[in-house]
Amino acid sequence: MGTPGERTGGQLLVDCLIAQGVDTAFGVPGESYLAVLDALHDIPDRLRFVGCRQEGGAAYMAEAYGQLRGRPGVCLVTRGPGATNASIGVHTARQNSTPFLLLVGQVGRGHRGLEAFQEVEYRSFFDDLAKWVVEVESADDIPAVVERALTVACSDRPGPVVVSLPEDMLRESTTAAPGPRVEVVERLPSGDDVASLCGVLAGAERPVLLVGGGGWTDAGRADLRSFAERNDLPVVVTFRRHDLFDNTDDRYAGEAGVAMPAAVRRALVEADVVVALNPRFGEMATDTYTLFGAGTSERPAGQSIVHVHASEAEFGKVVDADLTVHSGPNGMAGALSTIDLEGRDRWSAWRADRRAAFLGTLDCPPQLGDLDMGEVTAWLRERLPDDVIVTNGAGNFSVWPNKFLLYGERARLLGSQNGTMGYGLPAAVAAKVVEPDRTVVCFAGDGDLQMNLVELGTALQEDARPIVLVVDNSTYGTIRMHQELHHPGRVVGTDLVNPDFVAIAGAYGLHAEHVVTTADFAPAFERALASPTGALLHLVVATDQLTPRLTVDQARSGGV
Repeated sequence: MGTPGERTGGQLLVDCLIAQGVDTAFGVPGESYLAVLDALHDIPDRLRFVGCRQEGGAAYMAEAYGQLRGRPGVCLVTRGPGATNASIGVHTARQNSTPFLLLVGQVGRGHRGLEAFQEVEYRSFFDDLAKWVVEVESADDIPAVVERALTVACSDRPGPVVVSLPEDMLRESTTAAPGPRVEVVERLPSGDDVASLCGVLAGAERPVLLVGGGGWTDAGRADLRSFAERNDLPVVVTFRRHDLFDNTDDRYAGEAGVAMPAAVRRALVEADVVVALNPRFGEMATDTYTLFGAGTSERPAGQSIVHVHASEAEFGKVVDADLTVHSGPNGMAGALSTIDLEGRDRWSAWRADRRAAFLGTLDCPPQLGDLDMGEVTAWLRERLPDDVIVTNGAGNFSVWPNKFLLYGERARLLGSQNGTMGYGLPAAVAAKVVEPDRTVVCFAGDGDLQMNLVELGTALQEDARPIVLVVDNSTYGTIRMHQELHHPGRVVGTDLVNPDFVAIAGAYGLHAEHVVTTADFAPAFERALASPTGALLHLVVATDQLTPRLTVDQARSGGV
């Protein structure tokens, strides 16, 4: 008989995760954490383990879970190749500002530093990617490490934490017990902070709210909308943060993301006050460091910038703001939600002009080929359920969900801030795990999809099957575009010879169809919506249509 309360390190780790409210973990099994897998065996109703096909896909799923739930997504992988495969998810969580926990099996403590089988020293490997990297030395330390890991992942600017778990430590016995659930208290603004921010806005003629970052709650989004509506403030969101503000609201003025539309850039250039509520001033938000005085750019004369962020480290990193407020986004939105600014009638025409300019960006010229994605996305804007979850990876195809769909108050967009290919499908599978009754639509390019096509196996096994729209132009479209713009006609490495996506999807149990004309799309999508097995629609589009407003011929002629 063991000591009362005695358990293995693996069992204690699982008990600690459950105590922290973790109900789902994603991963690929490995021998370095067998004790954890064994502990999961008897509790699938309390902590569901979603077995994935590749660690990169598992990490993407955990990151998407973190975006949807606001608590750390958990990914379990084995040592060496498992951890390095999963590193792309750590980078994604870092740039997405998503709470994320990567648990890595490690070689036994006595074998460290000997270049043991699959050994990687994780502190040095993940140091620049994660907020904190730690190796657990004793099973007795597991509760404290888990509590701190959750705290770090959720505090200030949310992000990834990596925990290394030596396999012999996971097998040893301990009488330690899980600690209390970590509840991170968001930093609130002071009354003086709120008054100062409102004071800057009070003198504005052309204000803009620039909204972004992670850590938002439903209540925070609602408070943000209340503040913008009460004061008729135009709202611009940062890269792939569309779902922070209702796009159908008359105050929504577009996305400051990659390939920033001229209408959005004009709003940011001409604004005399920019209140940046929780974004980091990254490359996309600054239009490649050419806005707000970033880099070598000059700030427009008379423009004032207020930067509100949960992490002081973001202040002055890229943009020197006139006023900085160290506060979480939800706390600041809540403090502003009931405020009526004096003089708000001054900018009503400006707000209306910015909204009209944004709506103009939804107009799309006819596309080459028999299937016109401009018409397809215009139809989807009217047809998608109001609580749809849309996911996408990276490539020129992502312009369709990112620039031509509208996300209402209940819709969500899961995209990667770090522009990583292959994110969309795993994120869509995770979304169906978290929200099985909601419609989940993944936009993927033909090259993008093949980065993680194998996760259709996870979708099948877990009965978490989304609708996948494969926009197939038989090329790595983004790189082909740059080749044609910078080295016209000198195409190397970007042509793709693709498999039969419909046959592959059918093998994984999905309803699947080829769609080759615009007229065929709507009935095919209705069948996809009605399918109980999920669906894949293979959309064949013209290779020579590089972007909605640029063809190969135009690129070779100087982009005109």
